[in-house]
Amino acid sequence: MLFRSRVGVVRAAELVPETDKLIKCTIDFGEFGTRTIVSGIAQWKTPEEIVGKQLPYITNLAPRMLRGVESQGMLLAGSDADGLALLVPERTVVPGTKLR
Repeated sequence: MLFRSRVGVVRAAELVPETDKLIKCTIDFGEFGTRTIVSGIAQWKTPEEIVGKQLPYITNLAPRMLRGVESQGMLLAGSDADGLALLVPERTVVPGTKLR
């Protein structure tokens, strides 16, 4: 499968109830619409830290239920022994910009 990835802006974020790892985000992809995406990053980031950030997402995955919430994509991030590293564009781009 060839993954399609785009930059989205986190418009809202909240912890998924009864979990310690999941954050439910509302992501704005501009002309491609808004999606709910659940990411397992709560060990390293708070919802408040990611609201307003532009982040890369895989957008052509089948929706998946995670703890009762439908997730319509996947966050791309890096991790190493020091934890999670969010990948952010070096400059602001239009929401929905295709990653190459």
